Amino acid sequence: MRIISGKHKGRRLVAPKKLPVRPTTDFAKEALFNILNNDFCFPEISLLDLFSGTGNISYEFASRGCSKITAVDADYSCTSFIKKTARELDFDITCLKSDVYKFLEKWKTPSTIVFADPPYDFSDADFAKIPELIFSKNLLLSDGYLIIEHSKHTNLEKLPYYSFSKSYGGCTFSFFEHTVISSEEE
Repeated sequence: MRIISGKHKGRRLVAPKKLPVRPTTDFAKEALFNILNNDFCFPEISLLDLFSGTGNISYEFASRGCSKITAVDADYSCTSFIKKTARELDFDITCLKSDVYKFLEKWKTPSTIVFADPPYDFSDADFAKIPELIFSKNLLLSDGYLIIEHSKHTNLEKLPYYSFSKSYGGCTFSFFEHTVISSEEE
């Protein structure tokens, strides 16, 4: 994996082979950040990175100037790798080892972007829990996005707060956001 842009642009990172992860491809990550570049000034936002795995997404945000980053993963080897890499790159990433659902039940700090990259073989019910918890616990700022990465074979369009999806190869990013009520609807 490599960092696409920012302070450490082009930097290659090699995760230990034993990690139980499927990192977002550089191609898909670059496409995702092309979308986000239009909507956000990275030094001004906060990120909650769920099922963070290698920390690939957190590093990209940090390299672009985001300094309010919390990464959460249940695997000790993953969180250890993220902490070590963040120290080496001088990134201010708070990394927590926790079951994501238990973490979301207790977490109180809303973020501009919540990125979730759960296992692709999650059940529909497991996928649905993510936006349910994020929105019911008010963990997404009003101008932010919840982005769930999933297989192109998974369809999240019927979930509440769904906005749009973008697919890149076998990977799809589904975006969720607060419903904006226009003055015509009032």
